[in-house]
Amino acid sequence: MEKIKPKFVRKEAHKKSKLGRGRQKLLKWRRQKGRHSKIREKRKGYTGKPAIGYGSKKEGRHLLNNLKPRLIFNSNDLEKLNKNEIAIIAHTSKKNKILIAKKAIEKNIKILNLNSKVFLEQNEKKPKTGPKIETQTKENKEKPVQK
Repeated sequence: MEKIKPKFVRKEAHKKSKLGRGRQKLLKWRRQKGRHSKIREKRKGYTGKPAIGYGSKKEGRHLLNNLKPRLIFNSNDLEKLNKNEIAIIAHTSKKNKILIAKKAIEKNIKILNLNSKVFLEQNEKKPKTGPKIETQTKENKEKPVQK
């Protein structure tokens, strides 16, 4: 049976909002340095400190959904993808992303940071339907009549 890893947060995080209560971004570990700090002394009943023993197993480290992540920069990189790897699109142009998404749907490859079908629906080219502006030709021009 595996141990449950505790959430390592600051000492008073559950009490004060500036330390992270209800503010996920601020829930960070800060080492206790105080002279009488119970956490620093590893007293019973107080939150645990991060330690080497809490690390994940070596086989499962750096894996996402038990698959090794692989950055995809262009549509050719999808062909090099193994079955024990998962695709993650790198920072590329929208044109490249559209090509990658189309190829991923064809080859039935799941991309971790992109929903291919939804992305293609949103970015498919639609004909522009704007107001029509008639251009004046020599025949259409009418000179105002002066009286």
